[in-house]
Order: sequence, then structure tokens, then C-alpha cells
Amino acid sequence: MQFKRSSGILMHVSSLPGKFGIGDLGSCAYDWVDFLEATGTALWQVLPLNPTGFGDSPYQGLSAFAGNSLFIDLENLRELGLIPAKALSSPPAFSQRKVDFYKASRFKRRLLELAYANYRKNPDVTLQKEFEQFKLENAHWLEDFATFMALRERFKLVSWRDWPDAYRLREPQALLSFAEEQAAVIEMQAFFQFLFFRQWFALKRYANERGVQIVGDIPIFMGFDSADVWSMPHLFTLDADRHPTFVAGVPPDFFSSTGQLWGNPLYVWEEHRKEGYSWWINRVAATLKTVDIIRLDHFRGFAGYYKIPAANKTAEGGEWVDGPRRDLFDAIQARLGELPFIAEDLGVITPDVVDLREHYHLPGMRIFQFAFWEDANHEFLPHTYPVDCVAYTGTHDNDTAQSWFKLAPAHEQRFCMSYLGYPPIGDIAHAMIRAVWSSVAVFAVAPMQDFLKLGNSARMNLPASTSGNWQWRMQPDALTPGLIGWIRELNIVYNRANPRQGWKAGQYFRG
Repeated sequence: MQFKRSSGILMHVSSLPGKFGIGDLGSCAYDWVDFLEATGTALWQVLPLNPTGFGDSPYQGLSAFAGNSLFIDLENLRELGLIPAKALSSPPAFSQRKVDFYKASRFKRRLLELAYANYRKNPDVTLQKEFEQFKLENAHWLEDFATFMALRERFKLVSWRDWPDAYRLREPQALLSFAEEQAAVIEMQAFFQFLFFRQWFALKRYANERGVQIVGDIPIFMGFDSADVWSMPHLFTLDADRHPTFVAGVPPDFFSSTGQLWGNPLYVWEEHRKEGYSWWINRVAATLKTVDIIRLDHFRGFAGYYKIPAANKTAEGGEWVDGPRRDLFDAIQARLGELPFIAEDLGVITPDVVDLREHYHLPGMRIFQFAFWEDANHEFLPHTYPVDCVAYTGTHDNDTAQSWFKLAPAHEQRFCMSYLGYPPIGDIAHAMIRAVWSSVAVFAVAPMQDFLKLGNSARMNLPASTSGNWQWRMQPDALTPGLIGWIRELNIVYNRANPRQGWKAGQYFRG
């Protein structure tokens, strides 16, 4: 797909400065879109929007299709008459700097349950029709997901591997009895999904009307503890007792002598092929309703992936096997047309991965932080970028630019300073943004933390760690006129400004 030269900011919904402990789809999100429009920024990149499981990671989602109900705007539910104003008048004292997922979840869940109870008690006809239509359009995943979530709560949030056999193995009579006994609880889960997507699609329309496109994420693998693996076990490498036989990871390398054992069950690609890749097509189609451009996480896994016996304690002893390659992408393209994908092609990339990406004209990724350990020919230095790539100062898995520089080896610091023209240390992040923006890369993106020149405490995720991640929140007063002006000028001078504004070089330059 042909993309136009643009810029973007990476910030997850959870990081917005909402009132109730976590970013949401309310006024803070609309203010954020207004900020993007004012700066001429045409792309908003988010992390996966799915409900999260262990560790609150968006990359360990409980579903490939569902939305995170923690993002539902409570003020909108008040406007719909689903919760009273007094229910929002005295919220707990939430931190503005960090998300407390447990605290936010307890508070919001109680009010979402109240909203559903009030809907059942006195259903609005228009809302009721919308809900019924939503259930009809999403039947291919919604019923299984809502049942999965109801069962998950029945068994106190333990993994479905530890459920009683009748539910773990999906015995038809057990599921039918549960559906009859817990019909209201299951419908309540579906109602939460209806509210999420109703609000998300309204926000997306608002953004698109202002020339802002949303870049979303599809993690290549599903977490084991997900509705998809539970409801379609034949598509994953599980034995007859529903235990994983092989799992995902990467082999030992320069960074780890034992490799990385991710633990996600792998796909039985032959089963997907027999079904015409329908699960993948549905997944991509659903995501393309939610976002405008998709970043395909771990793209190399579609060409070839590392297969580790599930009994292994480390990633040693696995083997590389072929992925679905063009067969999958041809099937998706045949059903859905153009592929608005960004290929996350980081790591050790072999020629078959490059061939697959180039065959579909997908831009790859370049990370500026990775550029300084070698020499001036490094592929992650901005002067070496091709046009068909997306250039980042860093991603959600990297430290902030300011902190990366502070902790980098001395030789990397010297190289970086020379490359950037010796900016003041406190301006390293902005100098890195400017270098990325000046490149020929079709898209230039930076995390919001780098625009705010924040340190390590604002890091979003530390790979291979299971606590303290995904918590950063932007302060309510962060979007200052000075910052708006700086980003707008940057976008204009490097020809990345949102074309809807029609800005010309020289119009908005300072002094």
C-alpha cells in the first residue's frame, strides 16, 4: 500500500490523563486528537486494544477481537443515563503518574455493572437496537469471548488450564448449562464490549475527520490464557488434554545465552490453511475496522519461526520451521484488498523475511537507539534509511531517549553526540526526534515520552520483566503551547505536516 510522508506519536490509551485512574475514551482522548491536529501530526500509534491478562500486558491479550473495558468513558455512560452523576462525584484518589490497574479495575467494574443493571431495568430503545446489531455483527467471536470471561470470573481469574475438565475441554452440555444459568452474566460481558466499541468508533471517526489516522498493533501470537486458544484449540499446538506441545520464543543470541522463552502456543498452520485462514482474515478485518494501519508484530515469524518444546525451561533446543509465508498474505489480500501493514522486522532478519516484506511492499522499521554501536553505515542511522520504512526514536519496548543516552556506553554517547551536532544533554530526545523527522522514511514516529524529554521512570515496558510495566501516564498539563508550536514547526520544515491544514514552509517558523 502506498503511504504518504507523515509523522506520528506513539502513546497508548492507558497513558492519557483520564480522571479515573487510567486513560479512557472520553474527553482526554478527544483533547489528544485535537493536539495531534494542532501540531499537524497525522498518525496516532496505539498498542493492542485488547483486554489484558497476566502482567497487564497488551501483548498478552485475553482475546484477538475484544476491547479493553477499562478504557470505557464513564462520563459518557452518565450522559446516556446508565449511571447517576453522584456515582462519579467522589472517585478514589488515583495517581496521575502511574496506572494502578487493580484499583482502576475495581472502581470501573462496579460502575460498569451498575450501567448494565440500569440498562436491563429500563432499556433505551435506540441503545437496545444498537446492542442487538452489535451482537449480530460480532457473533463469530463475541459469544465465546463473553462465555470465556464469565467462566474466568467464576473460577477466580485462574488460567483456563486449571478449570474443571468439563469447561476446560468445552463439553457441550456443560457449556449449554452454564449459558442458561449465567445468561445475564454472559450478556453483561457482551454489553461491556458494545460500550467499548461504540465509544472507540466515535473517537476514531473524530480523529479521521481531522486527518488523523490510527496505527494499531496485531501481536503475531496469542497468549495461552485467551478466549481464542480456549475456543479453537485445533488451531494451536495443544495436545488432547489442551496442554501446549510447542511454544514461541527466540534462540540464544548475543543478548541472551539461553534465548527468550515467550511461552505462547504456536499455530498449527496446516489447520489454518484448511480453513482458508478464516481466523486470521477475521482478525485482520476486525482490526481494520478499529484502526487505519496495522503494525504486524514479529513479522519474521510469518516467514519462519522458532519452535520450542513446551517442556523446555529455556529457549535452548528449539528449531526453526517455515511459516505460512505468501499463502497467508495472499488469502488476506484476496478477501480484504490492499494490506495497510507495517512489518516489525527487527532482530535477526534472513533473506526470506526481506523477500516476504518486499513482495507486498510493506515498510519495515528502523530504531534510532540501535544505531550507535557499530559505524556510520549502520542501517538504523537516519542517513541510511530507505523511503519504505517507519523510523522511530524508540518503541514501547525501549527506554526513553533521554534515559537511553544517559545509560549508553561512552563510545555510543560520543557517536550520538557527534551525529546530532552536540546538542545540550537535556535536549538529546528532541535532537533525536529531529534527526528521525529529517530522514526520507515515509513515516517518522516517536513515543510521547521523548517529546516530553522524560527519563527512565516514564519507560513503558522492560522486556522479560513481569511487573511495573505499562503504567506511565501523561500529566494533564503536558500539552503546552510551546510544545505544540515546536512539533508543528518540525512537521512543516520536514514536510510531514498533515496535508489537511495546508501549511506552507515559512508560515509558522519562530523568530
